[in-house]
Amino acid sequence: MDLDNMDALDKATRPSRREMYRFGWALLFVIAVAAFTYLSQGHVSLVMVMAAVIGAYMAMNIGANDVANNVGPAVGSKALTLGGAIAIAAIFEAAGAIIAGGDVVTTIKGGIIDPAAIGDPMTFVWLMMAALLAAAIWLNLATAFGAPVSTTHSIVGGVMGGGIAAAGWGIANWGTVGQIVASWVVSPLLGGMIAAGLLYLIKRSITYQGDLIAAAKRRVPWFLALMAWAFATYLVIKGVKKIVEVPFVGAVLIGLVIAAIVFFAVRPLVARAADRMEENSKASVNRLFTLPLIFAAALLSFAHGSNDVANAVGPLAAINDALTQAGTAAKAAIPLWIMAIGALGLAVGLALYGPKLIRTVGHEITDIDQMRAYCIAMAAALTVIVASQLGLPVSTTHVTIGAVFGVGFLREYLKSNYDRIEQQVRDLHPEGDDDEVMHEYLERFRSASIKQKEQMLQELKDKNARRQAHISKRQRKDLKKIYKRELVKRSLVLKVIAAWVITVPAAAILAAVFFYLMRAVMA
Repeated sequence: MDLDNMDALDKATRPSRREMYRFGWALLFVIAVAAFTYLSQGHVSLVMVMAAVIGAYMAMNIGANDVANNVGPAVGSKALTLGGAIAIAAIFEAAGAIIAGGDVVTTIKGGIIDPAAIGDPMTFVWLMMAALLAAAIWLNLATAFGAPVSTTHSIVGGVMGGGIAAAGWGIANWGTVGQIVASWVVSPLLGGMIAAGLLYLIKRSITYQGDLIAAAKRRVPWFLALMAWAFATYLVIKGVKKIVEVPFVGAVLIGLVIAAIVFFAVRPLVARAADRMEENSKASVNRLFTLPLIFAAALLSFAHGSNDVANAVGPLAAINDALTQAGTAAKAAIPLWIMAIGALGLAVGLALYGPKLIRTVGHEITDIDQMRAYCIAMAAALTVIVASQLGLPVSTTHVTIGAVFGVGFLREYLKSNYDRIEQQVRDLHPEGDDDEVMHEYLERFRSASIKQKEQMLQELKDKNARRQAHISKRQRKDLKKIYKRELVKRSLVLKVIAAWVITVPAAAILAAVFFYLMRAVMA
């Protein structure tokens, strides 16, 4: 075989070698968990070793799929490199799980079934193991197909399916199921509307102004203070609630104090950074949002680790409690070794398999710059704050992806609308046949503020009262289609929505099958 053929073979097999490399490290982690559990907890039961292995597998899949929502927009906007995002998320996810994950967890996530209806402790153990395995496999499949899904909905579906298999349809709390179904609509809509509203506000107050640098000096400190308030409040409500319980009003006041400090601290910094800008451009203003996005990614990861690690360690703690106490309970203590498995599993899964979903969230749905990433991160925090007060069920995954969609669809609307306005300018301009004059006028129009654009357009209309600007319906439709193809990928929208809808039933069916198999083999 000559060198050219060897080089071609090497390039062709490189992806499969990388996949085997990742699989090898993941397998090594699972084996280490099994060995540790056997040496430290083998006296309980070999079932505990099996459960720990499944819990580790679940934690890795949470890291691979769910964590992308926290860092994907920052990576897509180039505020963070992929490697930097993985490092920050891994550290803060693990820190959130260990520091603020709590020492007690609800054994049945979301109250989807009543544990008291399961009389036999071993039946409860098989149920929880089946739920964990089903949720983990579903997350694994979703990650392989590049679909970000809710890990909470995955484990809820698993628990529901296992519970129905163990004790019949009456064990399920169908009111909770209805809330989950509602969240499929509520979460992305809230996230999308908040993100789109913030982006439009930024455009009106900064990027649609003639002097972007002066506008940035005035407005950016307020946007950063708003971000500080939202994230401080979000962190108190969601991130440290298991350490200290703070009422909503107290969380808001803490957020306001931090926001005031941030405002007065960053205002001179923003002014100096703006004075150093060489170009009066959107790209220059975008750079002012880079550092806040890094903090946002870290804080979102910390809050996610403190909350969603329970999707892996909750069922595992319930199994440990059932095996050691010979009973079932609505709440169970989380030993440190179980929390460590969850925290390390999140970090390992993110490092090995997270990049695929990070790219999907950050690049593939729509183009994201720093201002858009700011709006997406803010939407995640604000939606959780609003939903917590209104008692609305939300999924942070659905919120973040909905925010990405909202930003993309707003861009589509604004682009197509601006294109129609520009076409109107061409039609109304008296020198429409003079390419040089038209080009010069359009350049002035594009660099004008929004008020100046309105004045220029009105002047053209007044000068050409007898002429009728005309762009056909077909042209408008064609232009709109072009912008939709360029700014939001419809195939990904449909794939993600389909994955959301089938997450709960898919996990439930898998869990029911695994429960019957486990009970048949292990009984």
